[in-house]
Amino acid sequence: MWGDLAAIGDEGERGYRRFAWTPVDLALRDWFRAQAEARDMTWERDRNGNEWAWWGTPGPGAVVTGSHLDSVPGGGAFDGPLGVVSAFLAVDLLRERGVALERPVAVVNFADEEGARFGVACVGSRLMTGILDPGDARALRDADGVTLAEAMRAAGADPGAIGRDEQALGRIGAFVELHIEQGRGLVDLDAPIGVAAAIWPHGRWRCTFHGRADHAGTTRLADRHDPVPPFASTVLAAREAAGRLGALATFGKVRVDPNGTNAIASRVDAWLDARAPEAGTVRKLVEEVTGAARDAAAVHGVRVEVAQESWTPVVEFPGGLRDRLSAALRGVPALPTGAGHDAGILSALVPAAMLFVRNPTGVSHSPAEHATTDDCLAGVRALATALADLACR
Repeated sequence: MWGDLAAIGDEGERGYRRFAWTPVDLALRDWFRAQAEARDMTWERDRNGNEWAWWGTPGPGAVVTGSHLDSVPGGGAFDGPLGVVSAFLAVDLLRERGVALERPVAVVNFADEEGARFGVACVGSRLMTGILDPGDARALRDADGVTLAEAMRAAGADPGAIGRDEQALGRIGAFVELHIEQGRGLVDLDAPIGVAAAIWPHGRWRCTFHGRADHAGTTRLADRHDPVPPFASTVLAAREAAGRLGALATFGKVRVDPNGTNAIASRVDAWLDARAPEAGTVRKLVEEVTGAARDAAAVHGVRVEVAQESWTPVVEFPGGLRDRLSAALRGVPALPTGAGHDAGILSALVPAAMLFVRNPTGVSHSPAEHATTDDCLAGVRALATALADLACR
């Protein structure tokens, strides 16, 4: 399974590029459907593009597991796919053991979890839960100006049908997402498997610096309205503020126009990713970064705009389900994470939990992302135990 999936969207040393509603994404979806059909599981695609594979009759009270198959640009092999592959293998393991279900089990592949193409994360689960407005979602544009609605239509999906899905929500009795840990918590604890305690609050802000294009060789420094220096100052200010506040701040996506070597830029668009254990800390960080951006822009005769594009509040996974899984797995450790997940979105409306698989280096969203085979198999066994505990009594 891993070998068949690994080739899709692999760009070698550059990592994976698996963006939503592209030919690569359609190949991933075909792979998911083939895995379902090979197991005689009922395959469905819901109104928001999420894929489902059912063991047992689809209906209320189902125990759902899975993750996503899309990636960030230059992503690793494990983030998302490990949860989907492990879900199918956990089903295989339970069938081999002759487990008799008391409620149905479903494997899900959520659409566009990373938000790499259209800029909003967890689109499939946000739409399903009603957190993301369908009209706003349809209007999202990628770097080439293609809207989400156009991309879905080109891929054979109906963008007019997207929105809160009461049927899908009503079927979920519990959701358990297995994921590679995106940090070194389990390494430090010398544990192959853990459960998630909480997800830090986090969001994305678009910072736009409006300057004036000009000639790099003839325009005096005093006459320039260059948006790049205030942007650079803002990056440094964000790093300093994050360190002082105990938060995380990242400018990982930048677009410079017109992007010419011998031209002063007319505009810089940069996206701030901000996270911290407490929502107030994130807000304080963004407030300070915004102030630093405006101060630096004023010095250089540049205008700046800062707009929030997404926000996810803190997720405290319910202690009942978390403690039940921890007990079933004989007391594996619980730890928080700064990474967002579909389980965090669903937790507002349905019982949700997460299992983490140890990541030896802690590196993620990178081709260096890795987990050992032994730890991955331990994850499959842990997930199978969790599913049996939830679906068989």
